Amino acid sequence: MKKIDDGSFCTLSAADVCAQVGISRDTLYAYVSRGIVRAVAHPGDARKSLYDRRDVAKLHDRKRRGRSRQSVAASTIDWGEPILASGITRIADGQFYYRGHNAVELSQTMTLEDAAGLLAGLRCDPVLNAVPDFVPAKHDLALQRMVAMLAELMTGSPRGDGRPIAARIVRLGALAAAGVSDDGKNPIHLVLANAWSTHENAPDLLRRALVLCADHELNASAYAVRVAASAGATIPASLMAGLSTLSGTRHGGLTPRCRAWMDQVEKGGGKIDPDHVPPGFGHPLYPDGDPRTRALMQACGQTGDAFWARIANLVTQNTWQHPSLDFGLALIERELRLPKGAGLGIFAVGRMAGWIAHLFEQRKSGKIIRSRASVS
Repeated sequence: MKKIDDGSFCTLSAADVCAQVGISRDTLYAYVSRGIVRAVAHPGDARKSLYDRRDVAKLHDRKRRGRSRQSVAASTIDWGEPILASGITRIADGQFYYRGHNAVELSQTMTLEDAAGLLAGLRCDPVLNAVPDFVPAKHDLALQRMVAMLAELMTGSPRGDGRPIAARIVRLGALAAAGVSDDGKNPIHLVLANAWSTHENAPDLLRRALVLCADHELNASAYAVRVAASAGATIPASLMAGLSTLSGTRHGGLTPRCRAWMDQVEKGGGKIDPDHVPPGFGHPLYPDGDPRTRALMQACGQTGDAFWARIANLVTQNTWQHPSLDFGLALIERELRLPKGAGLGIFAVGRMAGWIAHLFEQRKSGKIIRSRASVS
């Protein structure tokens, strides 16, 4: 089978695609028009197109499985087709959108409070949601302090279960991550910057990162929040489900793993294993590169011949995997000399806005999420 490298990804000819998948050219063109298979111009013949081998592989696997009820259900939980209707975030054509607005563009000026308002309808004004009596738990890591905060809310006296308390919890999450009490004056990115860094770029970089972390469609932690919310769990309990899921080493827990790998690479003078995909590289929804990471790398000045830009490009050349959000957050943690675990803390604080949006959207549906098991 002939494969052509057009400089961005390996491609196949129309004849090879049709032979591999077992479809006609008309069917192939229909898949292209629906965005299922991406096409690029043939470098040697302007009248022809070439097709992304990764999209073709997914299509072939889908066709091989067939479309029985069981196979459709199985595919939905493995980077498959959407299983819940949602109007919060859309991922398409290598970009992602908050309520129809390009999220990377929003991150240039928006704060996390703004994002929470757009995504979940929250009023997160610092004065309105000030918590002057908050005392953060005495744990070393931001995520541990956030878990302790939610656990206290879960076991304490109920203070409501609507958007006002949700807005307050977003701020409590930031205070817990930062390990500080509240002056009721500063937006969340300044709360974190003042607690964690003296770097002059810290406020802007943290603001951008928080907005880019705010939501990412039906990822594992958002799904966990929706499952809990669908069963009638309170806001703190639902968010605890999301936070617990985020901590996993295949989700937000990749961020500290990526930070450790970056430390090793730096100590080794930039040497990497050419056959190894490091933590923080590769995202199935962004085969040509994660726009969140590009934005964070640019904001950190990591472009062109800069050290981490070169390392990331080398990994991509060797493995075909681009740096993911975890790489971008680990980079910020290093660049701003933030405390250990701050990258994952940024992820968790930002993602609270999206989790709350999913929580209320799921409640509005009035349905409980309850899958069925098949005998394997």
